This record gives sequence, structure tokens and C-alpha cells, in this order.
Amino acid sequence: MASTVISYPIPAYSNVPIEPQFYKPRQFFITGLALGQTTTVTTSMPMDYVVGQQCRLLIPGGYGSVELNELTGFVIAIPNPTQVTLDINSQNVSAFISTSLRQTPQIVAIGDVNTGQINTTVANSNLTNIPGSFINISPQ
Repeated sequence: MASTVISYPIPAYSNVPIEPQFYKPRQFFITGLALGQTTTVTTSMPMDYVVGQQCRLLIPGGYGSVELNELTGFVIAIPNPTQVTLDINSQNVSAFISTSLRQTPQIVAIGDVNTGQINTTVANSNLTNIPGSFINISPQ
């Protein structure tokens, strides 16, 4: 029987796959939009976004407001835990229609240069993150 020669290092463990639910800020399902000079997004669950967070709207056909699909904006206010106000002018956009189609509209946090920890020194055990940055919240 021939033996196999491995010519590359084998890690002591395998990396856990990245799962979206283990990172915050996350994506949320949109249940309503208030249109105007700014756009207020209402979601089905409380959000973990902060003022200054950059977001993208994903609005599939059938929900109206498709003019907002793929637009990005910054959170300028958080009226309540299930709402954020974005700096997107939506005055001339068709009305949002709440329906139960298979694809659902979403608001998604998108990365920018404000990703990661502010302090990375070994001496400081209290890690500080930039508001709105992506944080790994995977179970250990």
C-alpha cells in the first residue's frame, strides 16, 4: 500500500464558516417606508444601526418604491428601535406597498473605512469598536 505525502501545512482546527447572524450590524426586512426629503425605513425587528451607519436598500419589484433599489445612504436619525432615517431624497418615488411576495425588501449595512477596532494594543483588554463597524459576535 502506498503512503500519501502531504506537502502543505494542516491547520490544527478549521475556521468556522462566516454566518451573517454572527455579525452586527446585520440586514433587516423592511415593512414600511416614509418618503420625503429623507427616507424613514421601518423594519420588522429592532435594528443595531447607529447614526452615521452606511446602508443599502434592496427593494424587489412588486413592493413599489423600486426607484430606491440599490441606493445607499447614511443613517441620520433613529426615531425608534425599528426605524432609521436615511439621507436619501425620496420625494418623487412611487409609494411603498406592503405585500407578502417571496422576496422581501431589506436594508443592509455596508462596509466602509470605519471597520474594526480603535484600540488594538495587547495591554488594553477592553476592545473599543468604531460606531457602525462590523463586529464578530460568533459564539465561542
